[in-house]
Amino acid sequence: MNYRASQGNIYETTADTLIVNLFAGVTEPGGATGALDRALGGAIREMIANGDLRGKEKEVGVLYPRGSIPAKRVMIIGLGGADALDLEKVRRAMALGARRARELGAKHIATVAHGAGAGRLPLFEAVQATIEGAALGLYHTSQQDKDIPGEIETLTIVELDEQKMGEVQEAVRVTSIAMEGVYLARDLVNLPPNIATPRYLAEQARQIAAKYGLNITVGDRAWAAERKMGAFLAVAKGAGEEPQFIVLEHNAGRSDLDTVVLVGKGITFDSGGISLKPAEKMEEMKSDMAGAAAVMGAMQTAARLNLPLHLVGIMPCTENMPDAHGYHPADVITASNGLTIEIISTDAEGRLILADALVYAQQYQPKAVIDLATLTGACVIALGEHVAAGLFCTDDWLQDRLVASGKTTHERVWPMALWDDYKRKIASLVADMTNSGGRFGGVGSSAIFLKAFTNYPWAHIDIAGMALMTKKAQETPLNRLGATGFGVRLLVDFLRKWQP
Repeated sequence: MNYRASQGNIYETTADTLIVNLFAGVTEPGGATGALDRALGGAIREMIANGDLRGKEKEVGVLYPRGSIPAKRVMIIGLGGADALDLEKVRRAMALGARRARELGAKHIATVAHGAGAGRLPLFEAVQATIEGAALGLYHTSQQDKDIPGEIETLTIVELDEQKMGEVQEAVRVTSIAMEGVYLARDLVNLPPNIATPRYLAEQARQIAAKYGLNITVGDRAWAAERKMGAFLAVAKGAGEEPQFIVLEHNAGRSDLDTVVLVGKGITFDSGGISLKPAEKMEEMKSDMAGAAAVMGAMQTAARLNLPLHLVGIMPCTENMPDAHGYHPADVITASNGLTIEIISTDAEGRLILADALVYAQQYQPKAVIDLATLTGACVIALGEHVAAGLFCTDDWLQDRLVASGKTTHERVWPMALWDDYKRKIASLVADMTNSGGRFGGVGSSAIFLKAFTNYPWAHIDIAGMALMTKKAQETPLNRLGATGFGVRLLVDFLRKWQP
């Protein structure tokens, strides 16, 4: 879809479909809705008076101008009460409106920055949420929405005030680029694991690097062995697919810029290894590379926006499979920083590949490192599915900024305890630590395990409950069954606002 900004009255645009809004309790619409109502001879007020429009959330009204304006149809989306409006309500309302427009065969939507007027939302963020709502709501896999008339080709944000056009245009530019990063992450996670292999992810990274000017390194088994990545290689021992340690770098060599490293867990399929998972729902384990997918989407976005940071994206990618050569419970392995790890469960593999990735990040002397991983079922138990990701952080400023970006994007993160007490859960008689602390406190013991491989300001985000929508009952206008792309918008917002 093409995204544009246009200055003028919305009712004068040549789009085939216009989308405006209505707050609950309003009988005399104002702003763009009021101007459109006057151009339509009071048609919107008539619908309100007759009870056809109430401005409630999830409400989408449609009327047909019959030649009184250039557009073929007008849609009015309900935003609920003005006092309770937030950016997520804008996203959801716009998603419903965009989907309805597509069902009716629309090709070009013109809309306003919902909430920027009477809703008192900041203009940039209102434009951002409007575009995000449409883009997230319209996303579908090749097997979904087969009966739709076709895709919407253009979305135009219309702004009446010429003096605000610069801000609107910048918001459109930033958000449209970021949404392509989200689509990339969703597409990668939605692919079957026999296609989205480590080598496939490496090839996608190479294409991004070539297209957008990123440096790239892709390490194989021999490369990892040279760097003594015993934890990463232990997980990869049973994999038939060649593991790939992928590193993308934006603004490489720029010592004048702050360095931030993003790390994403890239288990392209997690069987559990010898500690085999139950067969039921094992197919969902194709999403165990969602952290790597989010980092790849964020790196593509950062490069296209040319963010003023030295940014490194590290994605250790491998399968975790049962095999005669696979690692066993009771093995003792050595990570690249020399720490020894007793294997309690081969299904606690994500923290192993992240361990060597976090050590690898040290060479960049980063100001901050953020890792994203579908790491523990314990985090899903703690916070619930599709509510918030768990956040463990060693730096107050970093934590506060991630929480703030989570609020802005509604990709929420919730700070959790990173206490040394959890070290007792992973104590070993034969090694420096075990790779699993057992059922109770599993989310905390996994985080304290990872902390042992860091020596910089660090945040760990456990996205296990956020990466994949698996139940119809949990669907929202923004996320249907399949990958959510969680983390891309969170990271991009954080990086855009970087001011240590």
